[in-house]
Amino acid sequence: MDDREDALTDFEEVRDLYYTILNLDFSEHLSLFLMKHLSGEVDTRSKGFYEMKVDNLKLNSACFSYVSSLPGLPSLTIHQVGDETRLFCGCMNGALKLCEHEVRALYNIHQRPSLRLFFDARFREEQMRLKAAEYGLEQEPILSDFFTLRYEDGKTTIVSKISGMYASSDKANAQLAAALLPVLPFADLDKHKIMGQPGGTAMALVFSEHRFYGHLVLSLVEGARALDGKLKNPVQTLNPVDLIWNTVDPEVIKFYSGISRFQNNYEPGGSTADLDAFKAVARNPLELEVYIQDSGNHNSITANGLSPITLTLLNPDLNLVVDVRGDFYEISGKLNLDVSVLSLDQVVLKHHCFVVLKDSYHLIANEGFLRLINFFKGHHDRLLIHRSKFEAFQEEVLSRIEQNIRIDYSYLKTASKKQLEEKGFDLDNEAVLYLSESGEFVLFNPVIRYGDVEVPVLSRKQIRSKDRNGRGFIVARDEHAELQFIANISRQHAFFGEQLERTDNFYLHRSRLLEDNWFLEAFEQWRKQGITILGFNKLKNNKLSAYKANVQIAVRSGMDWFKTAIKITYGKETVALRHLQRAIRNRQKFIKLDDGTLGILPDEWIEKFSDYFNAGELVDDEIQMSKINFSALEELYETQQMDEVLQEELQMYRGKFSGGDTIVEVPVPEGLNTSLRRYQHEGLNWLNFLDDFNFGACLADDMGLGKTVQIIAFILSQRTKVQKNTNLVVVPASLVFNWQSELAKFAPSVKIKTIYGADRTTSADDFDEYEVVLTSYGTLLTDVRYLKEYRFNYIFLDESQHIKNPESQRYKAARMLQSRNKVVITGTPLENNTFDLYGQLSFACPGLLGSKQHFRAIYSTPIDQFKDAKVASKLQKRINPFILRRTKRQVATELPDKTEMVIYCEMEEDQRKVYDAYEREIRDYLTNQTDAEIASDTMNVLKGIMKLRQICNSPSLLSDDEYYGASSAKMEVLLEQILSKSPQHKILVFSQFVGMLNLIRAELEKRQVSFAMLTGQTRNRQAVVDRFQDDESIRVFLISLKAGGVGLNLTQADYVYIVDPWWNPAVENQAIDRTYRIGQHKNVVAVRLICPDTVEEKIMEMQEHKRDLVTDLVKTDTSISKRLTKKELLALFSNSDKI
Repeated sequence: MDDREDALTDFEEVRDLYYTILNLDFSEHLSLFLMKHLSGEVDTRSKGFYEMKVDNLKLNSACFSYVSSLPGLPSLTIHQVGDETRLFCGCMNGALKLCEHEVRALYNIHQRPSLRLFFDARFREEQMRLKAAEYGLEQEPILSDFFTLRYEDGKTTIVSKISGMYASSDKANAQLAAALLPVLPFADLDKHKIMGQPGGTAMALVFSEHRFYGHLVLSLVEGARALDGKLKNPVQTLNPVDLIWNTVDPEVIKFYSGISRFQNNYEPGGSTADLDAFKAVARNPLELEVYIQDSGNHNSITANGLSPITLTLLNPDLNLVVDVRGDFYEISGKLNLDVSVLSLDQVVLKHHCFVVLKDSYHLIANEGFLRLINFFKGHHDRLLIHRSKFEAFQEEVLSRIEQNIRIDYSYLKTASKKQLEEKGFDLDNEAVLYLSESGEFVLFNPVIRYGDVEVPVLSRKQIRSKDRNGRGFIVARDEHAELQFIANISRQHAFFGEQLERTDNFYLHRSRLLEDNWFLEAFEQWRKQGITILGFNKLKNNKLSAYKANVQIAVRSGMDWFKTAIKITYGKETVALRHLQRAIRNRQKFIKLDDGTLGILPDEWIEKFSDYFNAGELVDDEIQMSKINFSALEELYETQQMDEVLQEELQMYRGKFSGGDTIVEVPVPEGLNTSLRRYQHEGLNWLNFLDDFNFGACLADDMGLGKTVQIIAFILSQRTKVQKNTNLVVVPASLVFNWQSELAKFAPSVKIKTIYGADRTTSADDFDEYEVVLTSYGTLLTDVRYLKEYRFNYIFLDESQHIKNPESQRYKAARMLQSRNKVVITGTPLENNTFDLYGQLSFACPGLLGSKQHFRAIYSTPIDQFKDAKVASKLQKRINPFILRRTKRQVATELPDKTEMVIYCEMEEDQRKVYDAYEREIRDYLTNQTDAEIASDTMNVLKGIMKLRQICNSPSLLSDDEYYGASSAKMEVLLEQILSKSPQHKILVFSQFVGMLNLIRAELEKRQVSFAMLTGQTRNRQAVVDRFQDDESIRVFLISLKAGGVGLNLTQADYVYIVDPWWNPAVENQAIDRTYRIGQHKNVVAVRLICPDTVEEKIMEMQEHKRDLVTDLVKTDTSISKRLTKKELLALFSNSDKI
């Protein structure tokens, strides 16, 4: 090469031998330009055409050789001077025209960019300009001041003339950041105290190098000590793996494992696992002496070849310094050790991670630090960034490595007060906690906002900014606030405290974040400490609200209701009460918020919310609870949640309903045509007491104690308390006539409007003119459309067990009615189970028992299925003020020994048609007969009367071949009475017709009611009687009036039902006296079943008004028919005539 360079230098001496081309432009089409300089055609496709060898290459000069060149001479030279291109070939054939070798050289320069850069000024300028852009120098006028060309191994590169100048591009910055940023661990090591060390001879740790590869080898040796304390031969090498089994200390186990990793090591090292192993070794939990083996001794470890060293685990402080050098920013580094400060090019790294200073090995276990040190050592601790590229470089590289490495901007001054105020740095700083995720971990990155600059607290980032004049400055970080921020974060989880020295953020596994809703309490505490939490709802598959529920409750008293306002918020999101109710009803633990997130309902509130909603009804985003439920209010809410007015009202209720003499006696109202027994007067007082509070009631006295007369007295007492005293009374169809009769008897001044039957009214227009509107449950179902539009003073439901099923149409229709107040009347409030109470009391006392689901779950099921006495006592306490029930036994001293009453049984349409047809036939017959003819033909008259009486019982009793149907009003009423009374009472049922007894027997068998039966066909009468008297399971005794009317002693029974009336009351009385006789300790109730508007009702009137006739009557139907005149007989079959 020296000879060729000399030849190129002496080019001028052979000017006459070179070929010159003027204005040769390699960017143009070369073939056309060279045509006039060629001696022949050129075949660029020939083999080896472009295989010329470059021997020397400089700007505008080159030396080439080719296959036929002579040794020692340059085969061909090209030199550009100004607009001339001069070529010289050793073949000596190119004086007049270009030789073939010169042509090949020119084509090679044109087609090979690596060569063309040296000869094509325009092409070179373009490529340098592109390169300069990476450094921010694209606007420089003379790029050759900064860059030059370097040709190596057939390739030409554009390189910087200035050492340390860095090409800052997006790709380069990303690569550099990836190379320098540390790999963050997601596992921490616990620190443990060394519990002991092996005894016996001394152990030591030895550093040496592999005899072939030079890699680090760690050995554990054992040997005796000399007098000077050093090890002496022989030195025995130990296997650290064997020693692992002799300790339970995890730090010692890691120490042995770390040594074993570097025995017989053939890898260069430097991986993350290597660093972890080095850390375990450098901690040296056994406090062993450490030696290094002399480099010349590789065969075995001997005491003579060992030199003591110090091994430490550094926590070094690595700083980068940024300064301004003209148009460039210069970046250099410093490593601050405990003993000295080193520039990064001074750092000597041994085995990739040990800084060696004299006889000390300092382990740098931070991968990021090691990468940064290696990078700057490779750049001689100097990196130059042009000012046009620095901002991007700072953003993409420096700001990222600032997480762990302090960067000092030495050219910037500390901010002045004016600069702080101008950029908002004088304002209060804001603590922000950013949440993000990495795999299954959630990362917590604490940041403080200084003005508009966010600084990760666990980073070493400096706060830089510029004022309005473009002058940069530095703002000092608030170390006290940042330490307090870190303390507030780390206190919320034990793992956070362990992570402080390990990572640049905190982290938790997703499962721990959500465990027991940990994040809610933590977030709540952080917010109280002024920390803003961001990013929670950006976590994958997370729709939970980051806010804990804030519940505010205010309870106040309204006119008729207690009203509860509940405000539940999650941050700025407020939950509508109807949405909360739906979530609670569906047993959900989450509630959807307007921002799309799911609020977590606190466990301690779910049950409370359920109780709130069950105790009242949701109206206009408030829970309304009836004041009748005042006792529950104190159970549900705390005192501080109630306003003062409400607290005073509750105190008044407690005093009034505490028992004692709080119920004031009221006078018996005018217009009542009877005297009230003491317990009946107490019932009137009780109804008026509840009325004063506008509370409903359930009057549940035993049958026969005069519930009806108490209600009539109460209706009369309302005349002095209200202006409009129109009351609705709803009864079973069979009791419509009973109520008409009782009202007419005890309160004739009360004006009654009966809504019943086909010709009933269908309008409430004239209701104001009446004190009692009387209707049946069936009619209520049909006419509720207009009945619900009228507001009554009171609604009374007699035999209210008809609405015990809240799903029934009767219940739903009754609940649609409007009134100031309501009372239910029943002798059997519970027929089957506790739930029977709910339908009746939810009508009379709305809100007292909450929702039906609540009542079933809290009361009905525990009481009925599990016999929970505690729950039963709680229910009793709640309903006791509003249910009045007296049994016959409780008021026995006030009762007559025998109570007689009538139940009217209204025929259904089918039964009535049969009756009317037979009645017309008999009436027509009597009309056409004289008194003498009637007296002589008594059998026909008797037969006709008997058929009518049978039809009143049931048309199926007729003996005719034609079927008249089985409709029986009496059967329905009697079965209802038996089913309600038989569980507590024994019952006698008398009928003149054995056929009727057989019909009753069949119905009892269907319903599985145990009974006995006595007719004229019964042989062993006494055995049947004894069975009824002695067997508790036999609740009903069916008796033929003739067979059992006399001679029987049936004192176990206290209810007697006369299915069909007898002409002579004495016969009925004898039947009743079967139970009411000596030995009877119960009050007997005798009930007659009468079909209104029939011969039975006429017989009753006859018994009442024709006392003298009845007294003289004989005991046969024949005799009575003989004594009755034609007029009297016709009166039995007339709806208008009175006897």
